[in-house]
Amino acid sequence: MVFPCDYHVHFYFNQETVALARQICEEIRDRFAVPMGRVHEKNVGPHPRWSCVLTVPAEKFGDVISWVCLNRSELTVFIHPNTGDDLKDHWDHAIWMGEILELNLSAFY
Repeated sequence: MVFPCDYHVHFYFNQETVALARQICEEIRDRFAVPMGRVHEKNVGPHPRWSCVLTVPAEKFGDVISWVCLNRSELTVFIHPNTGDDLKDHWDHAIWMGEILELNLSAFY
């Protein structure tokens, strides 16, 4: 069994919810002392909507995900481990909160 060193927690948003997403991501960053990526106001990588990612170490995963589950508001959240196998991480090992969206996985083939 593979245990990744960290997880990515992606918040998806649009023009109407960008401020909410930024607020929630900054709250997670500050509350749990985890790195927060840029707030992308365009689609990047396999992600079908604007997004922001937080990198969560395995030892903080339970606390962060419990908080996200109760505080994500109406935002869709996509969570995956970073095992080194991007395709499996984004498809087989994915966790969704809210709407399940179709990712553009073609870059991983």
